[in-house]
Amino acid sequence: MKKYFYLPLCVLAGSCAWFKGGTKDAAVSKKNAPASATVVAPKPPAVPPSKNGVKPLDQVVKNLPVQKGLFNVYSSKELDSVFFEIGDTLMGRDIMVINRVNRGPGGINLYAGEELEENTIYFEKAQNDNIRIRFRQVIADADSNQVIAKAVKLSNLDPVAGTFPIKAYGKDSASYVIDMSKFLKDGQSFVQKVAKGVNSNLLDIRRDQELMQIKVFPMNVELLSSHNTLLKEDKATGRPDQAPATLEMKTSFIALPKVPMQRRIMDPRIGYFANYSYVFGDKQQKSETQRFIVRWRLEPKSEDMARYKSGQLVEPAKPIVFYIDPNTPKQWRKYLILGVNDWSKAFEKAGFKNAIVGKEWPENDTTMDMDDARYSFIRYFPSEIPNAYGPNVNDPRSGEIIQSHIGWYHNVMSLVHDWYMVQAAPNDPEARKMQFDEELMGQLIRFVSSHEVGHTLGLRHNHISSSQTPVESLRDINYLKQHGHTASIMDYARFNYVAQPEDNIPQELLFPRIGEYDDWAIEWGYKYTGKTASDEKKELYDLTTQKLNANSRLLFGSYETGSHDPRSQSEDLGDNPAKANAYGIRNLKRVIEGLPEWTKTDDGFNRDLAQMYNQTANQYFRYVGHVIKFMGGTTTTIRTDNDAKPVVAPVAKDKQVDAMNFLVDEVLTTPTWLLSDKITDRTMGTGGPYANFVEDIQMRVINTLLDAPVIQNVVNNEKRFGNVKTLGTDQYLTMLRNNVWKELKQPSVKIDGYRRAIQKAYVGALSFNLANTTSSANPGEPNPYIETDSYSISVAELKSLLPIVKQAINKASDALTKAHLVDLELKLAKSANEK
Repeated sequence: MKKYFYLPLCVLAGSCAWFKGGTKDAAVSKKNAPASATVVAPKPPAVPPSKNGVKPLDQVVKNLPVQKGLFNVYSSKELDSVFFEIGDTLMGRDIMVINRVNRGPGGINLYAGEELEENTIYFEKAQNDNIRIRFRQVIADADSNQVIAKAVKLSNLDPVAGTFPIKAYGKDSASYVIDMSKFLKDGQSFVQKVAKGVNSNLLDIRRDQELMQIKVFPMNVELLSSHNTLLKEDKATGRPDQAPATLEMKTSFIALPKVPMQRRIMDPRIGYFANYSYVFGDKQQKSETQRFIVRWRLEPKSEDMARYKSGQLVEPAKPIVFYIDPNTPKQWRKYLILGVNDWSKAFEKAGFKNAIVGKEWPENDTTMDMDDARYSFIRYFPSEIPNAYGPNVNDPRSGEIIQSHIGWYHNVMSLVHDWYMVQAAPNDPEARKMQFDEELMGQLIRFVSSHEVGHTLGLRHNHISSSQTPVESLRDINYLKQHGHTASIMDYARFNYVAQPEDNIPQELLFPRIGEYDDWAIEWGYKYTGKTASDEKKELYDLTTQKLNANSRLLFGSYETGSHDPRSQSEDLGDNPAKANAYGIRNLKRVIEGLPEWTKTDDGFNRDLAQMYNQTANQYFRYVGHVIKFMGGTTTTIRTDNDAKPVVAPVAKDKQVDAMNFLVDEVLTTPTWLLSDKITDRTMGTGGPYANFVEDIQMRVINTLLDAPVIQNVVNNEKRFGNVKTLGTDQYLTMLRNNVWKELKQPSVKIDGYRRAIQKAYVGALSFNLANTTSSANPGEPNPYIETDSYSISVAELKSLLPIVKQAINKASDALTKAHLVDLELKLAKSANEK
């Protein structure tokens, strides 16, 4: 949680920005705690005393044109004179200030519509005819009826951004006119330090600020500004240091609701983004951290309340509407809209029909403006980045989502193309070409659209969802029709790569779709109860317990929350990754066979063969990564106090055995199928970082399996759970040892190059455990594993190998094998002597 909201003065004019770091797909909300009750300044006397040169309104603004809206803005054509008229009713009201890119230079990964930073401010009437702008930084809450509330208030003084003399009073003295001209042009800035830390391309964003446009709407005011800046050197593009560039930014003042929406208290068993505050009370013995979810305000119309409570579907008072950026290519708009509308059925679970809808932007309607904060969009970015993301602007006091601008990068199509070809081509002939038909690409766009819309509805990634599908069910057409291959579109479960061609799974069942978990999450988050937050908390808690007990497919879990549960992984499928990914490898072998034909181009140069070969290898690496995390792993399931089942449990022994067998069969037994001459002879040399990628993955697997922390996890699990529930240390090492050194048991010993590298890695990994005397995680600190069983196991394993290797030297059938074994003997002897 950020302790303070800082808003650079120039941010109010859109003249600077704080750049956000981190990945753009579904970042965790870190907004501050809600403000206390809205402060409304007392109404001034009918004829206020004249101080600080207060004059009649017409003398101050003269003939300046006015734009009326959230607050009135008087400005000259050149924007060198700008006055804000702040209404009495706006005093103390929380206003979100958001910076977005309007236009920017190429090559710095900033695109039109992208959000840069947001903060909260409010206007305050001060002494001596002044208006202050303060940052809202409240990080604690207390009931105003309790004694402790006064102490909380005294400990949360909001900092002042600026103080402005009142130049004139409006009609009936119900508003205040302040001169913002100098402030908007010459605002001081903290942005340079922050921007350098996050966007390394920008040297100084504060130079040559220019206010270009002001637009006023009922709930927001928009300022457009231009900044001549300097860019850092970029050797990749040949850009010199301090190259000039211009960045246009748009700053939005968006009024938050006068009365905050009722919070919905978070339940960790359902994956919503959440805000939080520290809550203090007179009867507490420690402060409480109250977490409340981020969601749109969906409520029945007053005239429909009785029908809603009786269980009938009703339309919400204000539906969620997403417009498609008119800059979006026309052929993709309908699929983006379908991705929005796909959520409509889920909202029916919460009692609402027509609750969410996607629409084309009415380009010829002059009454609508894309800068109006009342509208949300899917924005289209002409970017080479293969990505999309779904942010939202929400009220930090309540979690109410006010607006969303989903970011859609042009090159996300290349990403879904490559995923789909590699994962689905064995089952779908339409995936066997580099240019997909418009309908297929449209359906791929649709599923990504649905995923990103889910984020804007408040939903987090649910990476554990796919683990609740039995592997064999992924090949069952009837199961897939009913459940899909994962229970949540918020998982990173791309396509059904387990299905085999003989299963005859149709194209529509290879895609992810909004599933049972998504329906449940929307029901939980958006069902209107009409009760207070504390009263509905118990009702929703009981409902969640009931639902989870009845259906494990409603489970939530994400590695983004810090969980190391191997069930929560990205781009995996099924309840047993060893079995699922063995099916996946069967399909990858078919892909390798097909790539030379599928990547052909009209000019006959197969320009995409190397790219798709690389994507296929990456998919294989993912399969290996999924499986290896099950070795010595434990699962963590959120349980309630009344649930006697364990929260922490070992990965089941049979799944660990399957995992070790997978690594032995699919990795340590060299996957020569991945080295097809038909591809490697056209794409790879014998040098460079990728020439030995198979050998590299084999060595990585050995290094991981024999890493001291992994060995110690196996030991700890056996100690805690017994070797009936989990894979014991002896069986773990025996399965690995019997494969790695199997050639040494033969009457004539011949070891190929891949196997020699595996054996070297085996000895090297164990030796590293002994030689590594300092902590890799905390340099300078002693290695914490030196005094553990993993150290002892490494010593014993090295000593036991010495006589076996020594004996095998005389059985070597070729010079390379003999040299390899002699080398190992020396290394083992050295380790034995040193230790």
